[in-house]
Amino acid sequence: MTRQPHHRRRPITVLSLLLLVMAVTLGPTPSSAAGTDWWNPVARPAPDSQIGVTGEPFKGTNSHGEVRGFVDAHNHIMANEAFGGRLICGKPFSEAGVADALKDCPEHYPDGSLAIFDFITNGGDGKHDPDGWPTFKDWPAYDSLTHQQNYYAWVERAWRGGQRVLVNDLVTNGVICSVYPFKDRSCDEMTSIRLQAKLTYDMQAYIDKMYGGTGKGWFRIVTDSEQARSVIEQGKLAVILGVETSEPFGCKQVLDIAQCDKEDIDAGLDELYDLGVRSMFLCHKFDNALCGVRFDEGGLGTAINVGQFLSTGTFWQTEKCTGPQHDNPIGGAAAPSAEEELPAGVEVPSYDDDAQCNKRGLTELGEYAVRGMMQRKMMLEVDHMSVKATGRALDIFESESYPGVLSSHSWMDLNWTERVYGLGGFIAQYMHGSEGFSAEADRTKALREKYDVGYGYGTDMNGVGGWPAPRGADASNPVTYPFRSTDGGSVIDKQTTGSRTWDLNTDGASHYGLVPDWIEDIRKVGGQDVVDDLFRGAESYLDTWGASEGHKAGVNLAKGASASASSSESNPFTSYAPGRAVDGNTDTRWASDWSDDQWLRIDLGSTSTVKRVTLEWERAYGKSYRVEVSTDGTTWQSAWSTTAGDGGLDTARFSGVPARYVRIHGLDRGTDWGYSLYEVGVYSS
Repeated sequence: MTRQPHHRRRPITVLSLLLLVMAVTLGPTPSSAAGTDWWNPVARPAPDSQIGVTGEPFKGTNSHGEVRGFVDAHNHIMANEAFGGRLICGKPFSEAGVADALKDCPEHYPDGSLAIFDFITNGGDGKHDPDGWPTFKDWPAYDSLTHQQNYYAWVERAWRGGQRVLVNDLVTNGVICSVYPFKDRSCDEMTSIRLQAKLTYDMQAYIDKMYGGTGKGWFRIVTDSEQARSVIEQGKLAVILGVETSEPFGCKQVLDIAQCDKEDIDAGLDELYDLGVRSMFLCHKFDNALCGVRFDEGGLGTAINVGQFLSTGTFWQTEKCTGPQHDNPIGGAAAPSAEEELPAGVEVPSYDDDAQCNKRGLTELGEYAVRGMMQRKMMLEVDHMSVKATGRALDIFESESYPGVLSSHSWMDLNWTERVYGLGGFIAQYMHGSEGFSAEADRTKALREKYDVGYGYGTDMNGVGGWPAPRGADASNPVTYPFRSTDGGSVIDKQTTGSRTWDLNTDGASHYGLVPDWIEDIRKVGGQDVVDDLFRGAESYLDTWGASEGHKAGVNLAKGASASASSSESNPFTSYAPGRAVDGNTDTRWASDWSDDQWLRIDLGSTSTVKRVTLEWERAYGKSYRVEVSTDGTTWQSAWSTTAGDGGLDTARFSGVPARYVRIHGLDRGTDWGYSLYEVGVYSS
């Protein structure tokens, strides 16, 4: 859930601040279908939305045995249940029918005067025609951020148009809920997450009922990649549950003190897994006890920083970045209404232009959560993590050869792209306008070709982020209705719900049903190659998921092995002996004398094929060093080397070589101290 940077800024009240902060956070008309048309329901509710697509959805796999279809890696079907239940108006389905589902929040009647969040996010006075069904005069719209965009029939149209994977991120924020004046339930985040998970299953049952019973509908919640493949091969939509919330497991931090512990994390991960959740964010907008966040910019960034202080007692703290990656600049733009809410004498800090990285990275509890997700074969969303946190998470994944990393909606520093692809991860771009989306797709195309992967999009519908505006009917290359789906098997016409018919050219991407139209617009603007990459998205997403499920922790050949060193730092109270780097305990370490040419040698006990060595450095790290191997302990060969070590967790990968002995040979220190390693791992895979 994120607000895109191109939206205009406005003066905001403290209520606006806390809301805006996290916000950035059917065949023909209803009738019984012919029995042979499996894609049409036996009995759709009447009245209901039309779909505007004819033709059978594609099934099966391509000639290479790969599934086909588009991936929405970031959506919020049930966000109307978040933030106290009255921020996003309307529901994705209702047993009482479309008129009940697609109606405005009660406080928006008669003219939107009390549509506070609509005023904050859309400007003006917030006034609008609250009537949804059947007229839809003012909503849904591409720039109306407070109304339901995921009505089930609109999702159905996206499926009929070629989408085969949808990630439903369960989302909420306790701070927004607590300050928003209209609510009808508790602000507890996990209570909301549980409800949204339940209602997603209820929506599946609602659709199943139209098709004749359990398991017969097109909307299929899946909990493993093989199940997802089976669903897609049947021509249906695989729905995956994710979580995007600011304080998962209650892991808030107040004055830098964590409000959760490892037991809370284990219990929280277990509960989410049991709910069917397979991907999640660890932090979002505010720093928490698990990780620091990637900043927002300008006046909005200042407002969020105030919100962070009010929530946690601390402002963001910055430092100089150590690599090409950086967090968004906070900037010095004022947010007067927000800043007025600070205690007397407290001011938003000023920040150096050359200090653009969040000091807060992945905490010890955050690392525990990352490793807990790996143990449960879950996928980690790195969007919204600070670059320091993201870098550490990627280090951990690389050290374990774990592929389960996702960037689902353009909030990751793009300099991480190749590392994500190198791990086997998946990347999707935010649902930008077709021009911007196509340009970014072209920029990263060479990397997708190098790693032979498809592409995805993250619509962030119901996520209060803003969606593609209309390009205009007078554009040189507008979408022409009707048009054929990417696979060629379906005909897609304009979408009608009630008495309103939408046209992407003049209405923009107003709701989820216009995703196929937006993809056609991309084809018009960016060309068929971009769409072809998107059509490979389902296969690539499932490749990442399946590889995560199949991951096995490697056997550390160095654990407990005999070790020797060129020197060991002397300390009367603590041992820094060589064996401390292979004892399986990251609280102990080997440390050398304070000079450059030093080494640590590990005897594996017998000759094995060695392909990977991991090094967990203490602050005294090697800037230039080699990983050397030997079968006899006398003749050594260099298997891997670097002259740009930066400490932390390093992973050296190389073609498999036979070795009984592995030596870490330090040539140039990164500090005035010696070389110090908490732990060294040696692996055959």
